[in-house]
Amino acid sequence: MRVLGVSGSLRQTSHNGQLLRAAASLLPPEARFTEYERLKAIPPFDEDDEPSPPAAVEDWRAAIAEADAILFATPEYNSSIPGQLKNAIDWASRPFKETVLRNKPAAVVGASTSMFGGVWSQAELRKALGAAGARVVDRELPVAGAQEAFDEHGRLLDHDLSLELESILAELLDEVRQRSEVALKG
Repeated sequence: MRVLGVSGSLRQTSHNGQLLRAAASLLPPEARFTEYERLKAIPPFDEDDEPSPPAAVEDWRAAIAEADAILFATPEYNSSIPGQLKNAIDWASRPFKETVLRNKPAAVVGASTSMFGGVWSQAELRKALGAAGARVVDRELPVAGAQEAFDEHGRLLDHDLSLELESILAELLDEVRQRSEVALKG
């Protein structure tokens, strides 16, 4: 199983990047984790460019298509999704008849320095992904006070948060298995 990790933060040392790597360490051995690190290269969505999308968009869509599941880790900017992440979702969702997100299992978690852990941005991202056709795990993982949430090895300090993250990953991988079973029957 191939899991694509996508951080909504563009910072090199983002807390959401840390959260993705913490998640990767919790995946079972049969799962292969790849972190998508080229979000910044995706240009603003423009319908005029849709017939001939830029190379960065093709790369993004190919990364999604190759993955069996996607794990998004999003910060919260002004109570919502970072603009670059929303932009990337818009590109991936178009054209709608051919979206690479259709029936793609996805889960959303988030880390924030605030006391709420980015719950609003997680809800907004789940909504956008669902509208784009993804099969979204209806759970959240708000990691509040992210600047103090990880140890020196990048693991979550809070054992309950780690267990919750592991449970979300298990549900995400179950979605992949169910999708595979349906494909085999059909």
